[in-house]
Amino acid sequence: MVNGLIVKSLGIDTYRENIIFMNAECRICKSEGFSALTRVLVEFKNKRIIATLNVVNSELLELDEAGLSIEAMKRLGVNGGETIHVFHLKPIESLSKVRSKMYGNELKDSDFSEIIADVVAGQYSNIELAAFISACSGDNLTITEIIGLTRAMVENSEKMKWSREMVLDKHCVGGLPGNRTTPIVVSIAAAAGLTIPKTSSRAITSPAGTADVMATLTTVNLTAEQMKETVESEGGCLVWGAGVKLSPADDILISVERALDVDSEGQMIASVMSKKIAAGSTHVVIEIPVGPTAKVRSMEAALKLKYYFKAVAAAFDIFIEIVISDGSQPVGIGIGPVLEAIDIISILQNEIHAPQDLKKHAIEIAGLLLEMSGKYSPGTGQEVALEILQSGEAYKKFVAICKKQGGFRELHLAPFRHDILSTHSGIITAVDCRKISRIAKLAGAPRSPGAGIRFYANIGKQIQTGDVLYSVYSDSQGEMEYVKEYLGSINGVITME
Repeated sequence: MVNGLIVKSLGIDTYRENIIFMNAECRICKSEGFSALTRVLVEFKNKRIIATLNVVNSELLELDEAGLSIEAMKRLGVNGGETIHVFHLKPIESLSKVRSKMYGNELKDSDFSEIIADVVAGQYSNIELAAFISACSGDNLTITEIIGLTRAMVENSEKMKWSREMVLDKHCVGGLPGNRTTPIVVSIAAAAGLTIPKTSSRAITSPAGTADVMATLTTVNLTAEQMKETVESEGGCLVWGAGVKLSPADDILISVERALDVDSEGQMIASVMSKKIAAGSTHVVIEIPVGPTAKVRSMEAALKLKYYFKAVAAAFDIFIEIVISDGSQPVGIGIGPVLEAIDIISILQNEIHAPQDLKKHAIEIAGLLLEMSGKYSPGTGQEVALEILQSGEAYKKFVAICKKQGGFRELHLAPFRHDILSTHSGIITAVDCRKISRIAKLAGAPRSPGAGIRFYANIGKQIQTGDVLYSVYSDSQGEMEYVKEYLGSINGVITME
């Protein structure tokens, strides 16, 4: 065919974006009128992808060659040297629905189904994904639309089926550094004989997600079959949701939300609930931390989220409990993947110096799940959860889950450390969670697993001049300099009286 080009491997990582590179003088560019950022259809044998064109004005590519991003090569199944064919892309009909939403119109279930199907098929560029995310951000989705978006995400997901009638799960909406209760809760619930197949996301706007933390200890990128094997063997798992393709549209949207530093309310609810539904969960605990610098900043906003979560759960016949918690300060000591994993292990091993706030919080959520299961009487869940933890059964179960998923690794902190000292004495009265998260991310978390913060400045604590408020860890001196520069430009991270 006249529109054939030979694939040249350029080794360019564009994350999830399909990119094709063509010489500006290429006959196809000229004859078809292609220009930079044109969206094109690329074919190889029986496979098709939609890609964004980048035009090369150098000798990097010959006139009969096309370069492909790593993601595009993977999706087409080519290694280099194959002949691909490039065509004009027909208009994507669902984009008209996105434009409609941008003008404030309410979308129907069928509209979301079209959009999400095209997103999963790779038809949307990052620019178009950003348009959809922006159109749905803030308070722009009605409860009917949130249910419709959730349903569309579930329709385009792999769905897990279990032999057990009751399948438990939990989720925190986030916004609170270090609040890594999930591995502790899963270990306690599974040790109690309950079924809790936990899938988690990587960080969106935080220094670590549960999947980032667990990846420092074991393999989290499991297939659906490997996940099932782990749960059948151990009663629970701690895996990355993208690996088992539960709500793949959500993982695509998250990649753009991360770049935008946006976590939309309606999309967040659809994200969480679509994954719970696809995972086969029947009983779910949702935690909503509330604080002046948390993701949810007022009780009014938390109650609104509670209503939305319950409405979506009711639409899909899921039993749900909402826990509204204190989000005024970080939970635990560690902030960042390895540092949070250290906290988790210290609690599961019942170490004396383990962070008691994180332990207490995990016991509360685990206790609620135990009571929801019906195996334990109301009011006894926390006591049973504590007994399981103190007996060492939770730690044994955690190690067994990790080994079943692929091993139990040693933890390694980043080598560079910088202590932030108090310049005066007083009592800590406030902590800016967003600034703490920002510092941890500047230090390299979660990209560098060992980077982050050890935090010692809890509200109500008496501090003396020269005391360490928190320690920053980084993999390089350059990243540490970013942290120092940021600290020099702000105030109000820790407030004292």
